[in-house]
Amino acid sequence: MSRKTVILCLLSLIILVSLTTSVLAEVKGPIVDKIYINAKMKEEIGLKDAAEGLTDIFFWGVSGPTIMGLAQATRDKLDIYTVPSGSWSLNFNPVPNAAPYIVKVEDKEFFNPFAIREVRFAMNDLINRKYLVDEILGGAGGPMFTMATPGQPGTYKYNLVANRLGFTPEGNEKKAIEEITEALQEAAALPELQGRLAKQGEWWTFDGEPATINFLIRVDDPQGRLREGEYIASQIEKAGIKVERLLWDRVKCIETSYYSDPADYKWNIYTEGWGAGATRAFWEHIVCQMYAPWYGYMAGGPDSKWHYENDEIDRLTKKAYTGNFLTEEEYWETVLEALELALKDACRIYVAYQNDYYATNKDAFNNRMCYGLGDGLNEWSLITADTKNKELRVTEFSAKGALFMSAWDPIGTEGFNDVYSLVIAQPLFDRASFESPASAIATPWRVIPHDVKTEVDRDEAGEVVGKIPVSPKAIKYDSAKKEWYKVGSGETTMSTGTYTFIFGNFHHGRPMTIANILYADAFVTEWITKDGDDDKYYDAAYESYHRPGWEISKGMTLNLDGTITNYFDYNFPPSKERVAANGSPWVSLSGRYIVLPWEVYEALAELVVTGSASGEVYSFTPSEGVEQVDLLRPSCVADIRAKLVEMKDNSHLPVFLKDYVTVEEAKAGYEAAIKWIDEKGHAFIGNGPFYMEKYDPTTNFIELTAFRDPEYPFTSDYWPSVFATTTVRIDSVDVPAMYLREKKEDMFIKVQVSEVLYPEGTAKIAEGGEVSAMLITPTEELSYKAKFLGSGLFEAIIPADAVKDLEDGSYTILISVSIEGAVPASAASSTVIY
Repeated sequence: MSRKTVILCLLSLIILVSLTTSVLAEVKGPIVDKIYINAKMKEEIGLKDAAEGLTDIFFWGVSGPTIMGLAQATRDKLDIYTVPSGSWSLNFNPVPNAAPYIVKVEDKEFFNPFAIREVRFAMNDLINRKYLVDEILGGAGGPMFTMATPGQPGTYKYNLVANRLGFTPEGNEKKAIEEITEALQEAAALPELQGRLAKQGEWWTFDGEPATINFLIRVDDPQGRLREGEYIASQIEKAGIKVERLLWDRVKCIETSYYSDPADYKWNIYTEGWGAGATRAFWEHIVCQMYAPWYGYMAGGPDSKWHYENDEIDRLTKKAYTGNFLTEEEYWETVLEALELALKDACRIYVAYQNDYYATNKDAFNNRMCYGLGDGLNEWSLITADTKNKELRVTEFSAKGALFMSAWDPIGTEGFNDVYSLVIAQPLFDRASFESPASAIATPWRVIPHDVKTEVDRDEAGEVVGKIPVSPKAIKYDSAKKEWYKVGSGETTMSTGTYTFIFGNFHHGRPMTIANILYADAFVTEWITKDGDDDKYYDAAYESYHRPGWEISKGMTLNLDGTITNYFDYNFPPSKERVAANGSPWVSLSGRYIVLPWEVYEALAELVVTGSASGEVYSFTPSEGVEQVDLLRPSCVADIRAKLVEMKDNSHLPVFLKDYVTVEEAKAGYEAAIKWIDEKGHAFIGNGPFYMEKYDPTTNFIELTAFRDPEYPFTSDYWPSVFATTTVRIDSVDVPAMYLREKKEDMFIKVQVSEVLYPEGTAKIAEGGEVSAMLITPTEELSYKAKFLGSGLFEAIIPADAVKDLEDGSYTILISVSIEGAVPASAASSTVIY
């Protein structure tokens, strides 16, 4: 072959590769073409299927003992993602949460020991969290005292609160039993309980019978929460309180603990398990979720006949949630005070976090997927999955064999209320913004902020108020008058920003427009506002959830260039990105941020208000005798379709949109939705990188197809390049297990650090960085900078003078590591000083 021929061949090859790369870069949507989803009822089967290539991902974080229990040959076939994303807590039913602690059910009275705050609080010492981690989790996790997962960004300040309250990994069984005994003795002395509550032999008795509590223990987690529950039940019985162990599956446990009235007294404790949900930089909204009654996750939710109340926790968490503070320091004071009150009231107690291990077939992928450093495999894993055959097979774990357990209700507070509903649904829609799975920083997605600014001050009453004038042309919706109105002059706001939109098309081909945003804004206003006793367009649970967020809105202006300038009372000094994200106008109506065409939302609303073709009664809030709306359930889908036909035939136009959408446009939208339902058999019409091609409830099978619409804004290589970064990994922390004070020697702490490429997982020894060791005492935090010794090794020295006056006991040492340009890391260790 001549030299000229060789050169021509090489040039042809280069051009071909360049063209191929260019074509790939222009492919809209995700990398893979298809996702097939099924479920297995045993973890071991799901893991082995992944190892043998029968599935590509076992989309469930298993425990350390489970993954290590696999044969080495099986593990060798797996690529394992390790993330500290799971947590265990105990949810208490404190009814009536006041003396004399008696609950009456029909004609019988019961004594509830967990109605006594001191008894609940003593559980922190009664439980040896270190035992749970070492013996049940096999060391694959750590003790947990608050809702903030240790090691995630911004969590150490929350966990300092628990340290100051005296919480320790080992607990103090003797102290706990003494405190419980003292609390019950004080209760027995109450006039209403004299002669009724007494210690007789082994048990405390009430009206001559052992005072017994019902403990809901998850039987479908046999190596985890079942063993946890058995251990905690035994500890409670050491205090003389008899435990009825109710070994139930997740459906029965959740229905009883979250949806029954606490006053029915069917349960006292539940062994909760949580996924992280996201990788977070800030946690005040999780303080709200896990401890504040207004948020709806405490005993009784927001609207049971009896529900947990704590006005001060509500006040503080709403203040933190809505940005009612001037400085970052005040933010921390507010949210940490709320957390301290919640830990003292002890209606939810966290006991451990667990490392979750997600397994994929090693040979199926070209590259590693993106994943949440704090929550594991998530929607970004599916969007960035790069398999060799461009198909992705996903297996869920479900003890009951079901793909999900909650209704696909895109409006109500209980819709998409389980992990797998969101796993499947989230790749079907794009949100306004999201928290980066690597850095946890609020990141624009479909809504791009510009010129965001905040100006605040305090008024005469001490409340934080905005100083930015709201444009008199800004509009809001009036639910009573059923019209948009201009707010007029004289209004001020904390923050403002102008937003551009990356719209594109919905999955059925209809374009997204400003009308979708206006509909969403007006819908929330309509359904949280009760305009008279007979207002059918009102939902109490919906109001409880959405009103705090809705109240920050001060109006918006629709600009001629298609942008929206939003005015909103949100202030967050720690993060301008967070402020911008909270002011983003978008299409969703629920806390799950589901995105659908307004025509589908309107059909669901009219089903609830005006009735259905089938005669079924629907609601956004589940209750006895009423069906929750559902985008997948065939009977509801049929009623949605019938309502769309009815609205089309009647030229129905929502009052929200009468000045923004024509009747012809509305009818075209109804027709497109009807056609989609006829073709796909469901009513989930999203705007995301995948759409639902098939759903078969009989075989528990779902097929997702890549959305390759030319108007979809993101190419298949976009997100992998956005997320690629470097993270810090703390490989080891060498802290003396015991420190003898009388030796008067300095305490030496060694920390080994690596830099890790995300998401590939390849690591190299750190060549520098900043490392500090913080000794946490009951009164202060003492921080010491470490010296770099080379080869990724750092050494911090805590001087003997710093510990000479400390009382004997266990002390937490927090290690923080940062490297320029990398996501930082922290880790907690402990030492016993005596």
